[in-house]
Parts: sequence; structure tokens; C-alpha cells
Amino acid sequence: MLLTCAAVVAEAPEGYPEVKEGIDFGGAEIFIYDYWTASADRVAEPTEEQQAQYDYRDWIMSTYNCKITQIAKGDWGSNAQELVNFYSAPDGTLCLYILPPDFVGGPMANNAFAVWSDNDLINLDDEKWNSATVDFMTKGGKVYGVATGNPEPRQCLYFNKRVLEEAGIDWNTIYDMQADGTWTWEAFEDMLKKIQKDTDNDGIWDIYGMTGSNVDMYRVAVFANGGSFFDFDENGLLTITAGSDNTLEALAWSKDIWNTYGYQQPADGSWDYYKDAWKQGFCGFYMYQTYGGFNDNSEMADMEDEWGCVAFPKGPKGDHYLHISSDNVTVIPNVYDAETVAKLAYIYDLWTNATPGYDDEYAWIGNKYNYTDDRAVDETYAMLREPANSASDKVLYLGSVNDIEGQDFLWNLGGSTPAELLETKTPVWQALCDTFNGK
Repeated sequence: MLLTCAAVVAEAPEGYPEVKEGIDFGGAEIFIYDYWTASADRVAEPTEEQQAQYDYRDWIMSTYNCKITQIAKGDWGSNAQELVNFYSAPDGTLCLYILPPDFVGGPMANNAFAVWSDNDLINLDDEKWNSATVDFMTKGGKVYGVATGNPEPRQCLYFNKRVLEEAGIDWNTIYDMQADGTWTWEAFEDMLKKIQKDTDNDGIWDIYGMTGSNVDMYRVAVFANGGSFFDFDENGLLTITAGSDNTLEALAWSKDIWNTYGYQQPADGSWDYYKDAWKQGFCGFYMYQTYGGFNDNSEMADMEDEWGCVAFPKGPKGDHYLHISSDNVTVIPNVYDAETVAKLAYIYDLWTNATPGYDDEYAWIGNKYNYTDDRAVDETYAMLREPANSASDKVLYLGSVNDIEGQDFLWNLGGSTPAELLETKTPVWQALCDTFNGK
């Protein structure tokens, strides 16, 4: 589709983006299809900030002669299929889709996404763009999807302040080590040894070094040691990298840590047994994700003991602290000409800008200080928001984490060596890679 371009000469209000001349959508409606917006109606009595956003977006639509509607097309599990349906039978609608990263693999393999990086209307190196997602959606040097803002922190390591103090550990030293770069696997294990105790000498541990999601620990340990499970090679082909020395070392170490110090699922326990166990206060550390503690109405909101939080420690082959990102991806269906793709990318860039005059760089803090200490927010959470501390697991091109890395691999890591288990999975994983690569 080739859109009519008319020179735009209107001057932007103070604080608004500079007007780019020559972009005119001819009155067309542009849809941004997410999977959560039930209604595009504006609130009847907006706040001052809401009204400022309405004014800014009205200016965008007036300046570039279009109407923009953000609305749900499908739900979390079906929005990708909605995109595929549109790609297979386009009807002339101008649209972008926002997808969970779990569902980008099939459309990516089938060329359903347009390229964002082949135009000069936007700069994907700008700090506005989530560089972790840009990296994740880069194949063969071209970017096929984006996200805006900072990555949402995911895996982290909570600690129970009371349990650590009773073990003779000053919990502030963990923050200090994180700050000076000495928070390592070795330091972590030293603390686990001090924490774990059989207080009544009955041969059963009463205080455990840790509990939580062992799969989260296995995965983040791999990336914290400079490893990965899958990655693109120099020819742009998705390949298995789980056999690298860094990855196997991380899996062997984290398996041993879990088996030695982890409070594990009781025979009659549910899969999420660790959530209640952590709140009962007999474990020193808790491997989980940030939403479990930092979010409003989180699972840990009623926990009696005070807790802190640090990043997962660095492995011997790692050089910084990180988490594995899982942010939504915005894509453009590959049904438009290059000029139209560039304009859709540009209009999305404008649409997702912070409202002029309301660019609060600390808005992400919200109520987080209500739940934990300042250092957990100011040092740990703030650090993990930075794109440099975010890794992308390209397993999502092949399917979900549970289906590919979890089932028959990480879920069974306790019964085999990582190398032995990988050998059994390699044929299946290679077949999936071959399919993705079009072989």
C-alpha cells in the first residue's frame, strides 16, 4: 500500500516532537492491536495528566492526518494468531500488533514481520527503545520487532533478614558485594552454608539455605555465567548453544546448590509449594521473580519477616548481574511497502512517547518502598531495569520456556548430568531449529 504524502508545515507546540514534513496518512485509521485494552473510549473526567496525553495524541493525529486506535484484538494466547491471519489475508487495514514474546517464533520463521531497521524516520539506538528486545528481535542484522522503555526486571534473589541475622550474617554486606562486584557464586554458597541448620539434631534440616523456583535458578545461572541455550550463528541460523562449557558449568553448579541447600517439593506439596514455604520463614534465600515481592498486592505482601533483594550472583565466567527479560514485542505485519512500514514505525514512536511535561523518570518506583528496604529498590531493582543487565533467551523462537527448556530437560536435571540430559534432547531441539531456519 502506497500512502499519499503531503508536506506538513505546522509548528509543534513547545515540548512536542519536531514535525517531520511529508508524512500524511490521508485520514486513514491506524490500529495498535494489544491484548489487554478492552475499550478505546476516553475517560469522561480525565486527570490533568490524562488530558495532557489526550491533547498530545490528538496533535499527533491531526498533524499526520490519521486516527489511531489502541485496542485488544486477541488475548494473551491468541494475538499472534490474529496477526498470522491478517498476514495471510490482508484487508488494507493499517495496523501494528503487540505480542507476548512467547509467540513470536512461528510468525518470525514464516516472514510475517516487517523490518523496523530499514528506515531513517526512527533511531533504534535511541535510549527510548528497549535494547534487550531489539537484540532479541534482531536476525541477520535486521530488527523485526521492538519494545519501548526499560526492561521489566524478572529473576532475582530475595533474602530473609531475620534468618540471615540469626545465622550471624549482616544482610547489608550482600548489597555491598553487589555494589562492588564481589557478589559471586562463591560468596552465595558461603552464606548458604552458614544459614542451613539442623537445630534439634534429628538429622533433618530445620533452616534451609534457600527455596523457590529451581528452573528460574538454572536458567539465570546459565546467563550469569556467560552461557545460553540457543543463539543465532554468523549465518543468522538459530543454533543450540546449551553444550557450551559456560552453560554446562552453570547447570552442574546450580543443580548441586539446589540439591544441597534447597527446600524442595514435599511429597504432598503442590507445584508452587515454595511460595508458602518462603513466607513461613525457615529459608534464607528465595529464588523467584520481582513481581512476587515488588508489585502491589503481590504474593509476599502479607509476609511477616522483612526481606531484601539482590540480583542473582555472577558465575566465574560472568562479568555482570542480569535477569532474563520477557517483554512484549511490537511488530508490523509484513504486508506493506517500505515507505508505509517506515511511517507506521514513526507514528508508533510518537504514540509511545511520554506525555510532554509528564516525563517522570522515577514513575517506575510506585509503591515499592512500602514493601522492602531502600537498597532493594534503589540498587537492585533500578540496576535490573537497565538494558545492559537484561539477557534474552532465544528459546522463545521455538516455543515456551516450559515446553522447550523445562519439560524433559530442566525439570529432570536432578536425575542426570546436564551433558547426559542434553544429549537426549539435542535431536528434538535440532529438529525445532531446522524448522525455524526453514530447512
